[in-house]
Amino acid sequence: MVKKRVPALMLASVMALSVLAACGSKDSASGGSTGTGANGKENVEISLWLTPQWKGVFDASEPNADYDSFFKKAAEKFAQQYDKYNAKVKVQVVAGDQRDELLNVNLNGGTPPDIFFESVFAMGDYAHRGALVPLNDIVDDAAKKDIPANYWDSVTFGDNIYFYPFAHNPGTLAYNADMFRAAGLDSLIGGENEIKTWTMSEYEQILEALKTKLPKDKYPNAKPMALYGLNNQGDTWNLAYLRMFGNKFFDDKGNIVLDDANGVKAAEWLQKIYKNGYTNPGAESVSSNDANAMFQNQKLAISFTNAVLFNNAKADMNSGKAPKFDLRLANVPSASGDPLSFTYVVGSNVFNSGNEKKMEVAKDFVKFYSTDPELVKASKNSVPVRSSVASELKDQYPLFAAYDANSKYLFNLTGNVPGYSQLRQLLYPELQAIYIGEKTPAQAVKDYQSKGNGVIQKAKESSTVYKK
Repeated sequence: MVKKRVPALMLASVMALSVLAACGSKDSASGGSTGTGANGKENVEISLWLTPQWKGVFDASEPNADYDSFFKKAAEKFAQQYDKYNAKVKVQVVAGDQRDELLNVNLNGGTPPDIFFESVFAMGDYAHRGALVPLNDIVDDAAKKDIPANYWDSVTFGDNIYFYPFAHNPGTLAYNADMFRAAGLDSLIGGENEIKTWTMSEYEQILEALKTKLPKDKYPNAKPMALYGLNNQGDTWNLAYLRMFGNKFFDDKGNIVLDDANGVKAAEWLQKIYKNGYTNPGAESVSSNDANAMFQNQKLAISFTNAVLFNNAKADMNSGKAPKFDLRLANVPSASGDPLSFTYVVGSNVFNSGNEKKMEVAKDFVKFYSTDPELVKASKNSVPVRSSVASELKDQYPLFAAYDANSKYLFNLTGNVPGYSQLRQLLYPELQAIYIGEKTPAQAVKDYQSKGNGVIQKAKESSTVYKK
């Protein structure tokens, strides 16, 4: 997974607690009851942690915009209308690379945060560990109707919803439409605000034309498509490519089933395009960041992107940091004709603190800012999961409508299986083995499935999701 940029200045200060949404006690990392207020209602303080997502309540241009601004505003608004308790929220921003260490320390000490706002991709293992409480009781039919089913699938582990979706960061292909035109591919260019879908036949036609017809004087040493497998960042889009011929990757019991004819065919396709020069050379030693840089410098015509990378790339072009070209989006094609797309859903979970009142307030707060008609518009800082928000903002953000329509093509990247973080360590060595000729695609797929299912089986033994 490719992470968004985090300014250096922020890294020096993210560990500091934010100003409280309202003054309260500092009993512990999770807060607690602080007696009774003048109105006769009990005071309950909860804590909310997040990694840097966006600055400001709705926009970074707001005065004094910071990473905690949205939740401070949400907490203030929540407290004004909440009638069960005098609720106070303590907000803490933590660096992404320190998230798991801090969480484990606090979990072991019995003081987890009450709420964490983060990508499900990064937090799924905590559901399997039994550290989170289900949120089924705060999800109503209106939310399920407004948020497409594929987003709910990504936050559901077993029978329970453990994350309330707020926004998402969809992964697609990106392509240089100027290079397409130079190679005579005008008819296969999508609209400026379209996520183009190609058939497999069209995609292979595109790769061939980019290899043979792209003017060498204008685009020296350019290659058609990005391919990378240096490290564990090499899952994501590679997991889409491995599904291109119909393999579903995980079965209904959470086991890897890549080792069938369709899975092997996909691995053989990756080997074929690599060996035949349709990709950058040295894929086994190229990182996702390397590939992204080559694409921005017009050494690749097709690469990967997500909404954050896409916006960053356009900003770099406009500021002169990168060459300017006609950047557009497309889906990963598949043999069935239905394209492949995935996303990183960002939302909130509630930790099992053992304190029923705090967990009640935490769930009520999560529901409040995840459904409030005004606050949910902050999802525009990424991409809204709510169709209503995407529709309302489509004139200002035309791609929102395209992303919303594309949601029907989403597959669950991780399968919500236990031990996924370890699976990431197993995939890229097998891809490397294919690219350097150390293994046949069939052997690499077989070895990955065997090792991967061993990891999953061991993780299932301690997963509360799989315990009956």
